[in-house]
Amino acid sequence: MMNTRSIRFRLTVWYAALLAGLLALFGITLYFGLADYLERSLKNSLEKQAQQVAVTYLADIGQTGEDYVIEEIKEHYAPEINSRFVRVTRGDNSVLYASGIPEDKSFDPTDLPAPTIGDDKPQTREVHLPQDKGELLLYTMPFTANDGNRFVVETGAPFDAIESVLRGLLLTFAFGLPVMIALSIGGGYFVMRSALEPVDALTRSAERITSRNLGERLPVVETGDELERLSIALNSMVARLDTAFTHIRRFSADASHELRTPLTVLRGELEELAQQPNLHEESRERIGSALEETERLSKIVESLLVISRLDAGEARMERKRFDLAELTGATVEQMRLLAEDKDILLACEADGGVEVEGDSARLKQVIVNLLDNAIKYTAPGGRVEVKVARNGDSAMLEVKDSGVGIPGEALPHIFERFYRVDKARSRAVGGTGLGLAIVKSICAAHGGEVTVESQEGRGSVFRVKLPVAA
Repeated sequence: MMNTRSIRFRLTVWYAALLAGLLALFGITLYFGLADYLERSLKNSLEKQAQQVAVTYLADIGQTGEDYVIEEIKEHYAPEINSRFVRVTRGDNSVLYASGIPEDKSFDPTDLPAPTIGDDKPQTREVHLPQDKGELLLYTMPFTANDGNRFVVETGAPFDAIESVLRGLLLTFAFGLPVMIALSIGGGYFVMRSALEPVDALTRSAERITSRNLGERLPVVETGDELERLSIALNSMVARLDTAFTHIRRFSADASHELRTPLTVLRGELEELAQQPNLHEESRERIGSALEETERLSKIVESLLVISRLDAGEARMERKRFDLAELTGATVEQMRLLAEDKDILLACEADGGVEVEGDSARLKQVIVNLLDNAIKYTAPGGRVEVKVARNGDSAMLEVKDSGVGIPGEALPHIFERFYRVDKARSRAVGGTGLGLAIVKSICAAHGGEVTVESQEGRGSVFRVKLPVAA
């Protein structure tokens, strides 16, 4: 199905409309121009014919006689055969010569009005024939012979020949223009398709570039035009993004690494201080609270370090073939005690034989994080279901809970770092806002993806899709 909003479609429509308008304008101009030209040509022909009759035959009619004039007109002009009208009228309104009905019966000369003898100027007029027989162009020219006798010479011809040519032109336009427009549109579409093919190639290449493969570059279209400059500019932009992401990852990794040691020392000092026998109870509680915050900060630092290494591709991962269903079943059993403490039913449906290739420790962390979230945000008496199955060339892991759910406006941000739907609730249950970000990074490192479906108050469903082992 063609996309009506695409540049290719819009250019084709504009091209077709412009071409159709130009062809229509050309056709109208040609039609009226040809009609005017044919009418003027017919008028000139009738005028020339009348002048020849007058000058050649009527000028010396006193010497040659009327019979000679009549015979010469019949022999040289043959009006009946040529569908022409010739009439010579004397000054007393009597007819010297009048052509008969033409062979094609296009008009009847007796239907034409008598000339006006008193006019001294030639004139051309259109005569409407009776009974809708069409029109006839009539040229009238007064003439005085050498002997002083006055005559009126009339020549005429029907418009049938002109109308026949114009009808043929209209039929040509009626059948030819749609074909020409269709062929032009088809040709224009393929020309535009070829011209925009480099843009499609750039688009496909740009869609493949993510934060994990910023080292790739777009193909440079060596055309010397705007497309080449666009591809070069996009590659420069990707290079700058690569540098910026590298600095960000390096900063996150370095900062996380550097924070580990002081946090470890701080925790040790606080633990040692908490073991003092003569410590006041209020001080002991404050030290305990500080230890909890230190522990939470240590978890954040460790999570940041893991994400930074995963994003940079520097995390150690032992890739091997294993059964995801078996790993999931074992992990669920380890997490069952945590669910039972909250009176939550934890069910697992894991069919065997769903083999994937990757780091089992990292993928176990995915399962643990998803289960930990599901248990944290499910009220006592609720239910958490885990399913593993194979779907074509993909291994599917699904964690479904009957918890509080996620608001619709929060779903697009749920995998962002440090994003928490309810900050107060997350802090109360010990959330750092990095668990789902780690899940997403691990899935991406294994060539998979994680998605979520949720409604507030009706629970959530997280689905992990991984490629099965070859």
